[in-house]
Amino acid sequence: MSQDLKELYRRVVLEHNRAPHNFGALENATHHAEGNNPLCGDRVEIFLNLVEEKVQQVRFVGEGCAICTASASLMTEYLQGKTMAEVKQLQTKFHQLLADELHIEQEAESLGELIVFAGVAQYPARIKCATLAWHTLQAALDHSPETVSTE
Repeated sequence: MSQDLKELYRRVVLEHNRAPHNFGALENATHHAEGNNPLCGDRVEIFLNLVEEKVQQVRFVGEGCAICTASASLMTEYLQGKTMAEVKQLQTKFHQLLADELHIEQEAESLGELIVFAGVAQYPARIKCATLAWHTLQAALDHSPETVSTE
């Protein structure tokens, strides 16, 4: 990972951890799920309002490490206004990024600031922190009543 990307990672993660975007419950959500990372202590709830297969609003609540909070915050930013097909595509790219299976240079524009999580691939224990909100998002979309667990 380049020095520029490392610096961007530090700045973006710290910014979103200090002041997470779209933080707070969403009343009358059409979709909701809870997630838990027992090893790290991260807990997150995802709330969505879908209208005609499009994300009208998405919010989260929870507490966790800086990586978990920043990932949830950035995820909610990038999902606003997306169609379900676009959500699935973004989920796939994010998971590929963390698995180090993505050509960063080719996908930098489509991932925007989410690209900062590329460095997490070097720390397997932290991948669960970065993906908790994304797995919880999928459970919400599936209307799963079970709490998502990274274990």
